[in-house]
Amino acid sequence: MTATTVTDARLLATLKSSFGYYSFRPLQQEIMRCILHSQDVFVVMPTGAGKSLCYQLPALLQPGLTVVVSPLIALMKDQVDGLQEQGIAATYINSSLDQWEIARRQAAVARGELKLLYVAPERLTLDSFLGLLRSVKVAFFAIDEAHCISEWGHDFRPEYRQLRALRHIFPSAVFGAFTATATRRVEEDVRAQLGLQRAAGFRGSYDRPNLYYRVLPKKSAYKQLVEYLRERKGDSGIIYCLSRKGTEELATRLSVDGFSAAPYHAGLESNERRLRQEAFIRDDVQVMVATIAFGMGIDKPDVRFVVHYDLPKSLEGYYQESGRAGRDGEPSDCILFYTYGDAVKLRRFIDEKSSEKERQVALDQLQKIVKWAEGEGCRKRAFLAYFDEALAAHPDLCCDVCGTKTAKATSSSTRMDKRGGEAQHQALFDRLRALRKHIADERGVKAFVVFHDSMLKLMASELPITLRDLQQINGVGERKAAKYGNQFLTCIKQYLSETEARAESSSSERSLTRQTTVLLPPTIRTTLDLFERGRSVSEIAISRSFAVSTIEQHLVEAIGKGALTELERLVSAEKRRAIGAIMAEIGTELLKPVIDKLGDGYTYSELNYVRAFLTRKAPKGESHG
Repeated sequence: MTATTVTDARLLATLKSSFGYYSFRPLQQEIMRCILHSQDVFVVMPTGAGKSLCYQLPALLQPGLTVVVSPLIALMKDQVDGLQEQGIAATYINSSLDQWEIARRQAAVARGELKLLYVAPERLTLDSFLGLLRSVKVAFFAIDEAHCISEWGHDFRPEYRQLRALRHIFPSAVFGAFTATATRRVEEDVRAQLGLQRAAGFRGSYDRPNLYYRVLPKKSAYKQLVEYLRERKGDSGIIYCLSRKGTEELATRLSVDGFSAAPYHAGLESNERRLRQEAFIRDDVQVMVATIAFGMGIDKPDVRFVVHYDLPKSLEGYYQESGRAGRDGEPSDCILFYTYGDAVKLRRFIDEKSSEKERQVALDQLQKIVKWAEGEGCRKRAFLAYFDEALAAHPDLCCDVCGTKTAKATSSSTRMDKRGGEAQHQALFDRLRALRKHIADERGVKAFVVFHDSMLKLMASELPITLRDLQQINGVGERKAAKYGNQFLTCIKQYLSETEARAESSSSERSLTRQTTVLLPPTIRTTLDLFERGRSVSEIAISRSFAVSTIEQHLVEAIGKGALTELERLVSAEKRRAIGAIMAEIGTELLKPVIDKLGDGYTYSELNYVRAFLTRKAPKGESHG
């Protein structure tokens, strides 16, 4: 099968078999179609939106090698570890390896054994390495952190300028530029530098619906911080301070008060920085107290909170730093302790800049974040406005101004998934996390490479007891179920035995709902979950990139299997009575006679919902009357 003949069905099947997911996130499928049809792409998607999958999955479906260019050595290893855990032929070559290991991996490239190769941009300037790539078929160059190629970007790297030569050296390869943040000016520059003027452009929303923003007065800040951390025992978080001295002092104070905390800043030796970074990622350290030197390339999806103990220098910087929370999509907090005194300190630093232009730019950025922190309107709306984006709708988690949720709503004691776990099996979740850490430490990989927190939460709420049950959890997949499944299932069974949770749950109607929900196909279960969280049919369709009719059919099936019994949001009580009366009179087999008899004001969707409810499989002893 050639790349151009890959169907959407094949894309979805590969998503499930290789990555364990049942549906695509917004824009992913469209981007993949372009790549597989040999069209260049320029992609701006926020952290956690699934950029990496956009080039990883197509790499499995097209002949040849996909080369991923990244400046972040730690991130390369994390992504390759994750791919290899899924059985995908991937590796990286960078300066962290010795010459023997580099030679071994280059030999594997030459033999055509790999589908994905991660490299730093500097390596692509070496004639010997370019000669290696010329000897194989390179199908696609994925340039990550593409904003680094632009002098107008916030992280310009001169070595990225050399990448323009790749277009001439590999004229038949497809190119893709990927970044989490890029202004229109940066995008134009990157397109020009890489010859991507005709590339298909994709821009995801800058909104991160799972992040909750709070600004707290910097009064008794340490006391407030300690109270906050005590409610989040076991959660990972980052606390940013403006100075190296500040990180050392705060980390020491937290450690004395019993918290697992460590400082991180550029003044530490490189090996010490690496050890502390590893400790944080492996959950050996709960809280990293750091300057902004920490964070770039940290692929840790379960950071539950990012606290800024001091005022950041700009809104763009704050977006990037706070955005390191909740990359797994789970509810997470972004907290800023604010006092105007911090703004005065930053103003002094700005006054010391030698260039008048630098001072003006820095002052403008400072004024914008001060205005944001002191603002009385929705913080997310103001945040998105900075990036020329409107807030489409308030998510479940918004900000302290709107007050749609309190900060405590995201504490570890109440953050369990709503699929029936409202913290019922928190103890099991904690056990599963401990087991995951043990396995990860034994294998020498990050904990999230084994399973993400979101997967463990689903295990703790859905209580799978067979490998087949486990494979139905989004993100697990066949390979991980085979590799780790028995250990996690044993943990679950032991928990059920000890707590008699199975006996308790099987004796109530709630158990019936949970059991029928588990029997639903995962994609329908996802739709049902979103609906029960208050999303409308159209909102679910947009967020899942499905047709409205598909989402409606999902709900019809859920109703028919007894997993959804409340129809008020779908069909009014008056309409249900009228539809039910006609169906009782002429039957439910055909809907056209029913809608003809009802007249105007009714839809086939409403009839389908009611018919599914009337003909659903009821539990023993229950009647539909």
